[in-house]
Amino acid sequence: MTDQVVTRFAPSPTGFLHIGGARTALFNWLYARGRGGKFLLRIEDTDRERSTPEATEAILKGLAWLGLDHDGEVVSQFAGAARHAEVAHQLLAEGKAYKCFATQDEIAAFREAARAEGRSTLYRSPWRDAEAATHPDAPFVIRIKAPQEGSTVIRDRVQGDVTIRNDQLDDMILLRSDGTPVYMLAVVVDDHDMGVTHVIRGDDHLNNAARQMMIYEAMGWPVPVWAHIPLIHGADGKKLSKRHGALGAEEYQKMGYPAAGMRNYLARLGWSHGDDEFFTDAQAREWFDLGGIGKSPARFDTKKLENLCGQHFAVADDAALLQELQNYLAATGAPALSDEKSSLVSSAMYCLKDRAKTFPQLIEKAGFALADRPIVPDEKSARNLDTVSRCILKELTPHLQDASWTRDELEAVAGRFAEAREIKFGKMAGPLRAALAGQAVTPSVFDMMLVLGRDETLARLQEASAENAGGAEG
Repeated sequence: MTDQVVTRFAPSPTGFLHIGGARTALFNWLYARGRGGKFLLRIEDTDRERSTPEATEAILKGLAWLGLDHDGEVVSQFAGAARHAEVAHQLLAEGKAYKCFATQDEIAAFREAARAEGRSTLYRSPWRDAEAATHPDAPFVIRIKAPQEGSTVIRDRVQGDVTIRNDQLDDMILLRSDGTPVYMLAVVVDDHDMGVTHVIRGDDHLNNAARQMMIYEAMGWPVPVWAHIPLIHGADGKKLSKRHGALGAEEYQKMGYPAAGMRNYLARLGWSHGDDEFFTDAQAREWFDLGGIGKSPARFDTKKLENLCGQHFAVADDAALLQELQNYLAATGAPALSDEKSSLVSSAMYCLKDRAKTFPQLIEKAGFALADRPIVPDEKSARNLDTVSRCILKELTPHLQDASWTRDELEAVAGRFAEAREIKFGKMAGPLRAALAGQAVTPSVFDMMLVLGRDETLARLQEASAENAGGAEG
């Protein structure tokens, strides 16, 4: 084993990338990337009945959205079946495993009798020490010879030392009677062959570690560093499940959360660095360590997620945010922004991103830039286009026409106009929002004017102030 850190994410392709799996992938990615190591991806597709190409694609898309790039090719566990079987036969040849000819009926009868007598139902095969000469010509499985005395200690970087008595471990099956390897064997062989140094995974796998260590030790392979992280719970304190809402990473993308905000939130979900809540990817890579992971389950809190996303919107690079907006539209099946609209939204980004927490909110704020004339005001803003308001717009338009198109000048012109008419600017703001955006809630009217430019602003004001413009009378 080299000194280089190698982590892996190894999902089963039987569904979407669960948000808990996404956090596991993130922890592995952060740990490797922060130490100049490798982050590998293995698809554990040995369950041929439940594994689907669609699920694999969903996992890859989810990881791509989160920006969790992996090193090397994606490894298929199923493709390594021959190698897994080879290890089982090596252990058999070395006397560290044995052929077990017990039938399912015999094992069931043993357990039924053990239950009736109040004994342990842990199956002890009579074939463990049988001479080869006594072997029947019948189907068999290959079982590893588990240690029967003493104890196995899982030295876990999150859970601490976990001790399991060896008399509680059975002689685990390595190869089924049809010659196919079991999952527990495949995982160990793949992790060893891929050079994995740190196994960071959910604590529902903690008990598996003791059984997997039997294979490592029987093969004389170095045992990786274990780090079993607590599962994610819903706000009600129960294990996160479908009843808590959207669970797939792709669903969160479709809901409009920015990837940087989701990475930040997932990193904080069960891990901490002092009191820091908001941090960049670079800080996360630098700070992340296994010692900061708590032992208790973390609770998924949508409000905290949204607050962090809002902070990431505020500091995001405009060009990167625009690209992610286009990706969001593609993910939801919405049409892409035209070059013209992209340019307008890019120009407006400075006044859009400060209060948005999701892309739908950003798009709503960008309504003025995305709308085409004629602007049709919504019900609320239409109330601001009564006869008096249209007259105000009509009188204001020539003053704007002659203004130099800077914020200071636009504010000065509007201020002088309001003062001359003895009205407060607020009386003008509603009609201006309705005329420029058709919405009651928008960025500053001066920001909208600057983004739209002189010609488009004046054209919208002229249309809104026309006698046949929409709006409530009076």
